[in-house]
Formats: sequence, C-alpha cells, structure tokens
Amino acid sequence: MTIPLVNLHRQHEELHDEIHDAIASVIQRADFILGAEVDAFEREFADYCDAEHCVTVGSGLDALTLTMKGMGIGPGDEVITAANTFVATALAIQHAGATPILIDHEPQTYTLDPRRISSAITSRTRAILPIHLYGHPAEMDTIQAIADEHGLLVIEDAAQAHGARYNGRRCGSLGNAAAFSFYPGKNLGALGDGGAVVTNDDSLAQWIRAARNYGSTVKHRHAIRGFNTRLDTLQAAVLRVKLRYLDPWNATRRWVAARYSEFLGDADVILPAERENVEPVYHLFVIRCEDRDVVLQQLQDKGIGAGIHYPTPIHRQTAFSGGCYVPSPPANTEACCDQLLSLPMCPFMTLDDIEEVAHELKSALVCISRVAQKSESSYGI
Repeated sequence: MTIPLVNLHRQHEELHDEIHDAIASVIQRADFILGAEVDAFEREFADYCDAEHCVTVGSGLDALTLTMKGMGIGPGDEVITAANTFVATALAIQHAGATPILIDHEPQTYTLDPRRISSAITSRTRAILPIHLYGHPAEMDTIQAIADEHGLLVIEDAAQAHGARYNGRRCGSLGNAAAFSFYPGKNLGALGDGGAVVTNDDSLAQWIRAARNYGSTVKHRHAIRGFNTRLDTLQAAVLRVKLRYLDPWNATRRWVAARYSEFLGDADVILPAERENVEPVYHLFVIRCEDRDVVLQQLQDKGIGAGIHYPTPIHRQTAFSGGCYVPSPPANTEACCDQLLSLPMCPFMTLDDIEEVAHELKSALVCISRVAQKSESSYGI
C-alpha cells in the first residue's frame, strides 16, 4: 500500500536505535521472564494512567479475562457490554464463565449507550464493561452512576484508548479496573502480543500477579490455580521506549483526525464525533458511507490501506450462537456494521497523505454515484 492503514515501519525506523539498545540490555541480563523491565514498565504505566497498580499479562484478552475472574465473576453471572465491540471483549466474559449481555451503542461516538443499560440489568448482572472504542472514551460518569445504583462493578475495555482522557482523567482510572492491549498496531504497541490490567484495587492486583504466573508469587508455591500469561521482558523494554512518545503521538493522531474532518467536511460520509468532555486518541478514524465495500475496494486499488472494524456484530458471530443474550435489537449496531470504514491513521501521516486519502475517497464516492445514476437512468427511474 502507498499509504498503509498503520505505518509501523516508519515508527520503528525512528526508534530503531532506542529499541535496539533496550532489547540488547535485556539480552545481556538474560532476565527474559518477569525481569527488571517488566517491573519498571508496570510502575511507569500505572503512573501514566493515574492508577495504583499495573499488572502486565500476555494479551488484552487475558487482561480482561483475569480481571473478571479476579473479581469473582463466573458461571451464572451476566456482564453488560456493547454489541459492536471486537470479539475479545465478549470472549473474555465467556472465558470467565459469565454470559455477555449485548446492548446497542450511541450513534455518534460508537460507545456503549448508557440509556440502554438499566433495562438490561437483572438479578444476575455483576458488571458493566464499556469499551472506549476507536480511542473515544465511553460516557463513564453516567455508567458509573448506574453501576453504583445497582451495586455493579465497572471494567473498562481500554484496549484502544492508551492516553485518552474523560473529564481530564485518563482512561484506565475510571472504573474498578481496566484492561489494555499492547498488540503492535495499538497506540502503544509492543513487537508482539501483550496486555495489562490497571487498577486501584490492591487485592485484585495481588491476585492477578499470582494468576498470571501459574498461581505463584513465590517460586514453587502455588496459592491458586493459575495460568501462564506473562508479558515478556523484551516486550516490556520496547514498551518503555514507546511510552515516552505516546502523548506526542496521540497529539499528532488528533491533528490527523482534524485534517480529515476538514478535508471531508463536504463529502457524503458521516465523520466521527467527539464529546466536549473527552480527549480521544484516535486509535482508528472511522467514517460511515454507503456502498462501503465498493468504496473500500476502490481505495485499496489506489494504494490506500483502508480497512473495516468490525463487519460482524458479536451476536451474529458463530462462536456466540446461544452463548450471549441481546435484550433488545441493537439497531445502531446493525445499521452501522455495513457502513463503517477505517481510514489510514497513525502519527506518521503527512498532510499530503491525508489530502491524498481524502481525494481518493471523494473520487470513489463520485464514481459510485455516477454509476448509480446511470443505472437508474437505464431503467427509466
């Protein structure tokens, strides 16, 4: 692709020497599992998120799963979340033994619609799991108020929201706990899989530290039935390097988003919206348009690395047939899933890149419109 969806090559070229030195240091010490860089990164990322604890694990899915298990969520319980999320959110609920209760999202921000939560609460509901989708924070004050009223836990899926703010507070510090992913394409990405749980709950952090390491915090002593899901020391070293650049990268992502909105203001698309009380970090820049698949193909033919996040809602995935519950039809989710289109987004895009994407998108829309008009004319419509 001339303009990729995410330009990781450029990112790693700029950080090559720092990343090389960080990795070399780990190799020299040979502390590859739960080494010094893991401890250092956990302290730094907890501070960054304005939280007491960060416990790293092997993936974002594991972070969500262990968070729920550590909170005692299990068989017979229900967790309310959004139908338009990535599959890992719902998988984690199932892996904990609970049932995903899927509700609709807000039409403007694509985040969990608080107005639909109360009617989905039952005697089995244990938690609400909002997703800061595409890097835009969910409406956390309203969600927390509902949770407090019903005695529920709030777990943030912050896998796409590293550094985002809600009412001045970092995502990751807004609920009982938060789960992050460090998949390479994230705003803060490793060179492989990785994840973390961020929380102010001392007991939860202590449980996850044991659970990630075979249930042990002291060698050969296993207090609980644990797992093997540890962030490699090499990945922690890389993440420490990248964390220093996260805020300026996020600022550039917001600049890219603003330029997109400027250049596409007159196009026949629906642009992403922002609440006044948030600072999104634009993990993705997602628009809506008609004939999405045709537009996508035309962009890709021009070397524009556009993509789709996510074409199939959770309740329509085979893996969740009979394994989730949808209290009412998620009309926004159903309407949007065939229209969502992710445009290239990363901190290394130039103004020329943005203008080219906007130009090719507009050209594709005009071409499709002309074909439609010609088709209507041929049928005498």
